[in-house]
Amino acid sequence: MTAPFNFSRGKLPILISIPHAGTALTPEVESALSEAAMPLPDTDWHIPKLYEFATSLGGSVIIGNYSRMVIDLNRPADDKPLYTTATTGLYPETLFDGAPVFIPGKEPSQAQRKAVLDTIWQPYHLQLQTELERMKAEHGYALLFDAHSIASRIPRLFEGKLPDLNFGTNGGKSCDELIEEHLVACAASQKQFSWVANGRFKGGYITRAYGQPAQGIHAVQLELAQCNYMDEQAPFAWRSDRAEKLQPLLEQLIRSMLSSAQQIA
Repeated sequence: MTAPFNFSRGKLPILISIPHAGTALTPEVESALSEAAMPLPDTDWHIPKLYEFATSLGGSVIIGNYSRMVIDLNRPADDKPLYTTATTGLYPETLFDGAPVFIPGKEPSQAQRKAVLDTIWQPYHLQLQTELERMKAEHGYALLFDAHSIASRIPRLFEGKLPDLNFGTNGGKSCDELIEEHLVACAASQKQFSWVANGRFKGGYITRAYGQPAQGIHAVQLELAQCNYMDEQAPFAWRSDRAEKLQPLLEQLIRSMLSSAQQIA
């Protein structure tokens, strides 16, 4: 069985969480995928490569290895909806565009779903919690940067084209206001990429569950429009000519989060 995640520990009090870049499948899911789901279109393609600078910078990084078609690491274990608008759940049954994930009648059983909750979802979240607690004990505070991406146009989920950078802080509840202010200022200081804070994407379960600023743990989600670093159609190729323009800004955002956290520590 594929390990549920890959993890590398850094020296700085920031953890980069990448829950949706995985492509591993359980046999039950792989044999039941619909034709539309076989290319795994809702994957956060190439996000580990896009954030590969984070390790040399000194951040800790955790990357989920399993596809969200198996289980969504950014949804609560009880599968309560995070949005009132169209979305997907802990065990996605539709793709973002509304197409079915599974061949009718071949969906994983409740027992199979419980098994992946125990062996994939739980270990990822235990590692998240353990690392955040370690960083807080060592530095007095901990930062969580939840890294995501999505196709820039998905009519079922949002109108028109998504902004390039979509910050989510659960309406300002998941981090200190100074951290959000610095991130927004960093985004606003450049003219190449559009941005919004707490727009369509306000942060998923990871941001909402672990962001506890009163306890010294600050969490931010960044949802990137994929057109800025890759082709949005299969085979979802990496575009270095685009990524090399985006990566310096992402590094600036991480550094901004670190510097603002030091001011409030």
